[in-house]
Amino acid sequence: MRNRPIPGSSGLVKAMSLLGDPLLHAPCESVTDFSPALSRLIEDMFATMYAAQGVGLAANQVGIPLRVFVYDCPDDEDVRHLGHIVNPRLVEADGVTVRGAEGCLSLPGLEAGTERFDRAVVEGVTADGKPVRVEGTGFFARCLQHECDHLEGMVYTDRLKGRRRAKALRAARRASWGTTT
Repeated sequence: MRNRPIPGSSGLVKAMSLLGDPLLHAPCESVTDFSPALSRLIEDMFATMYAAQGVGLAANQVGIPLRVFVYDCPDDEDVRHLGHIVNPRLVEADGVTVRGAEGCLSLPGLEAGTERFDRAVVEGVTADGKPVRVEGTGFFARCLQHECDHLEGMVYTDRLKGRRRAKALRAARRASWGTTT
């Protein structure tokens, strides 16, 4: 699946980092180079996310330890949210705490009930350095929090506790791709 073009897209599908990869467990670096290489990375991330049938993808999930994520995610009212954020900061996460099924492209085929706030606000910039503020509710808020976690070196299983965490990590070890802690 590495570096395969997607029809109708200028991006290339990159190999996915899987649970246990050190890049997924370390905070990412801020983007300082806003050259065309950043736009190419974002195109590749969209291509990779679409190929994996995901709704969000952080740069460290494709082996690049930079603070960038892309998304194409509906909210609970089925309104589509499409974009990218460079150097994002989760500036608000509030409202009702909801435990919902959460999956991750770096843990293919697995999901677990994970608590997240029902509202999230993320600020950052676009690939051309323009300020952006994205607010989400419901499923889209979950996506925003999930992707911000990735950039801090966390995967959703890090938020699980007790038997729920043990069960998720056991399932990851048993998965065909799993070799994790």
